[in-house]
Amino acid sequence: MLRFTLDQETLQIEAWGPDSFRVRSTMHPAIAEDATGTGEGSALLPPEPVIPEIVIGPEGATITNGRLRAEVRADGELRFSHAGTGAELLAEPERRFMYPSARYFKAAGGDLFTLEARFKAYPDEHLYGLGQHPNGRLDQKGCVVDLVQRNSEVCIPFVLSSRGYGFLWNNPGVGRAELGYNGTRWIADGTHQLDYWITVGDTPAEIMAHYADATGHAPLLPEWAAGFWQCKLRYATQEELLSVAREYRQRGLPLSIIVVDYFHWTLQGDWQFDPACWPDPAAMVRELEELGVKVMVSIWPTVNPASANFAPMRQRGLLLRAERGVNAQMMFVDTGSDAPAYMTYYDATNPEARRFIWERVRQGYYRHGIKVWWLDACEPECYPTHPENLRFHLGSGLAAFNLYPLLHERGFYEGMRSEGETEIITLCRSAWASSQRYAAAVWSGDIDSTFESLAKQVRAGLNIGLSGIPWWTTDIGGFSGGDVNSPYFRELIVRWFQYGVFCPLFRLHGNRAPGQVKSGGPNEVWSFGEEAYGIIRELMFLRERLRPYLMAQMEAAHRHGAPPMRPLFYDFPADARAWEVEDQFMCGPDLLVAPVVTEGARERAVYLPAGAQWTDAWTGVVLPGGQTIVAAAPLERIPLYLRDGSALPIKA
Repeated sequence: MLRFTLDQETLQIEAWGPDSFRVRSTMHPAIAEDATGTGEGSALLPPEPVIPEIVIGPEGATITNGRLRAEVRADGELRFSHAGTGAELLAEPERRFMYPSARYFKAAGGDLFTLEARFKAYPDEHLYGLGQHPNGRLDQKGCVVDLVQRNSEVCIPFVLSSRGYGFLWNNPGVGRAELGYNGTRWIADGTHQLDYWITVGDTPAEIMAHYADATGHAPLLPEWAAGFWQCKLRYATQEELLSVAREYRQRGLPLSIIVVDYFHWTLQGDWQFDPACWPDPAAMVRELEELGVKVMVSIWPTVNPASANFAPMRQRGLLLRAERGVNAQMMFVDTGSDAPAYMTYYDATNPEARRFIWERVRQGYYRHGIKVWWLDACEPECYPTHPENLRFHLGSGLAAFNLYPLLHERGFYEGMRSEGETEIITLCRSAWASSQRYAAAVWSGDIDSTFESLAKQVRAGLNIGLSGIPWWTTDIGGFSGGDVNSPYFRELIVRWFQYGVFCPLFRLHGNRAPGQVKSGGPNEVWSFGEEAYGIIRELMFLRERLRPYLMAQMEAAHRHGAPPMRPLFYDFPADARAWEVEDQFMCGPDLLVAPVVTEGARERAVYLPAGAQWTDAWTGVVLPGGQTIVAAAPLERIPLYLRDGSALPIKA
């Protein structure tokens, strides 16, 4: 460990895994365990012991851990370089007289600081990751990204750089990442200290492997979760849901999971079925198990004041509080009434609250045989989102807000493990760094049913994979605005299904009755007309044929942190053009996917990376890499290319 003090600041640099450092700095008397000051706010696992090389001289000091070197000048300026080549990876800007320090602390009330960490900008640098953001960009260079959880925006403050490093802003507080062309700045609106982790790798795969080792590996995906998931806005009754599953069986269609969405409950916060609509959940589960289908149930973290659990949770301090005003964070309708009510969130940062909700879920669902969970609205989705007015068990909302989904997921993971379960997956609308180790899958939230939205999902899915979340999906067809009878939507749903086949998770969902909150419209694969159904049916069987290959990619994700769906540069880092392609991806190492994301398109340009030969999966034509071609893309076909003679069962 190297520690440096100057002008009341303490800077601490520790070897934290191979080729990696953890950097912490504070104006408080001592370095804390994490940026929240509680010991619960770090994404990092304890590392294996590493002994770095430290040299201290009159001009400053260096600390070297494998291929990563940090240099601290006598004035406190910090620089990271590749120890083997000497190349600068990331550095703070040079100090200027009367300018703020590159590590700038400003009092924010109590024991919190507003913190800015500044670094140089590099004109040729590409930056990827940062979780999931619908800004339509794969390369986040030039973007200003809010570090706050929102519906469809997942805050995971990790970036992978084309310069050969990975950087985790290990701070769950609200803030911003400013990845400008004139400088990079990470900002926390309220925090106890600076805390980040940096690693180096000669390939993106090495960087992602270091990141997985540091933050935790995802479990192995349950094999049944790789199949098709059927979902719509709401199945109102047990019989309606069963009738859909029976129809899938009658049509001979594959089905792995069917979802019971919201308003199946008595009230939000009761965490149990409404017996008027779901009279025998255990019998429902048994029938579906005989069909080879798992049941997933939507769990919301909100509590209606009329719920039976509200009073005891309030008494025991298990609910989220407001610093000022009423302790309510969401206004929404509930079962039995269309009049809006103010809901309160349970406090997922409180271990006792996590145990409380799991016990209610165990009684309300698990005892009926339900073991697959949809953790919706877990940002938490507050109206309005004013984190500074929230008081968590772990402290101020400014410092802890982004931890909520992670700890919510942890509670369900630990609850399932306490029951002896090993095949665990929770579908979540939000996540934070290290959520993957708690079996969290993420979907892209309540997105629009448009081709523009589909194009954004391609970028968003690649970035969240590079943020450490290997299990990801979208609402196939988008969530809102889709008219199942319109030619536009029928074309869109086909193109979205083609894309969805190659996503880590394959899930249909959406509200097909715009304006409806509780009912929705038909959203089964046969709901979109005969032409679309014929194409979708073949795509479902393509997914089934690819499942062994996809499970091999899930094994690689589990062992090495390799995202199953990744940008071209992940497998072809030496190809400069591969770092710039944003609308194609590799599904594992052997399959290049080029989704069609434009209405009416029947061909598209496809870049074939250098360093491989590519076989058109549909025609068998072999093409050299390092070129852009125009690929045929009739409605029934998505352009696919196999690497170096790989044999995958694309055609029936």
